[in-house]
Amino acid sequence: MGEYLNDGFDIERLVPGFRPPRPDVRPPDGAALDAADAGMRRWVSAATGPLVPGSDLHRIETCRMFRETFNPYRPAVLDWPALDPEALARIVALPIWDIAVQTEGKARLRMAAYAGTVSNPDIRCALALNAWEENRHKEVLARMVAAYGIPLAPEAPYAWPSDTEWAYLVTGYSECIDSFFAFGLFEVARRSGLFPRELVDTFEPVMQEECRHILLFANWLAWHRAQLPIWRRLRFEAKVARVWAFLVWERIGLARSIDGDASTQDNNFTLSGAQSVAAEEPGLRELLALCLEENERRFAGYDERLQRPTTMPRLVRLALRLLPRATAHASGPRRERPN
Repeated sequence: MGEYLNDGFDIERLVPGFRPPRPDVRPPDGAALDAADAGMRRWVSAATGPLVPGSDLHRIETCRMFRETFNPYRPAVLDWPALDPEALARIVALPIWDIAVQTEGKARLRMAAYAGTVSNPDIRCALALNAWEENRHKEVLARMVAAYGIPLAPEAPYAWPSDTEWAYLVTGYSECIDSFFAFGLFEVARRSGLFPRELVDTFEPVMQEECRHILLFANWLAWHRAQLPIWRRLRFEAKVARVWAFLVWERIGLARSIDGDASTQDNNFTLSGAQSVAAEEPGLRELLALCLEENERRFAGYDERLQRPTTMPRLVRLALRLLPRATAHASGPRRERPN
């Protein structure tokens, strides 16, 4: 396991002046962890009036939200439940583990690299904490695959981005796309009962943390755009357009690779993986509606004056208007879940 955890990532070196939160000698007790989990899901600013993108108040409250919703869970003390042979086989067979570990590794370095170029201390610290949390996600995954004996392909060294802003935009928009679908698939898995409830609950804080990450990205994006003079804003919007073109082309390429190699592991699992996490695969319309519902639920606890990612919800709402209505509900009964 150490080979996945100790691969040279040092956020204090990458972002001078940043000090990550230090875990206590003893992990927090159950009540403290429950309170932190609830605090991660709900946050409303005490400031009055609108949070105008680009304003000092918008920047300050965005960064305050990210600090005050920090969850101190520790991967080293997560309790990985024993799995029966069928559940273990399903976990091992999911075609996501290599790409999941590598994606978190790339994200943490790209975010820290960009944070190191930001002059504003509030934004720099928030982005650095985001990178630190990506590192924690990587540790959660590494410890899980070690606990269940899931083989991983060797990790290649992570390359320092030549254009840190481009790298951060690619990472941020990728998370907005992938998390939108992951929220729905996670709910499909929870409802299906194919995986132990204890395992689903263990991953729940990671899923909500992804919601916080893309909330931070959406508000950084709005703040950053508003800060730019018109000539730099035009260049920035051109870069954003290139990022979207790159992401679309990347996903088309990955989809083609799956057609030619059934063993390929890729980000398109978020679009095609429902059959892997449910006994009966939900229809496309049902899955998209569930992704939209879960996306709205996870963001509902945060101050409504903060910006939200809008591209995927808008596209999915359009798709739902165009797709024929289905009558089947294959994902099973609802169960109690965190709010």
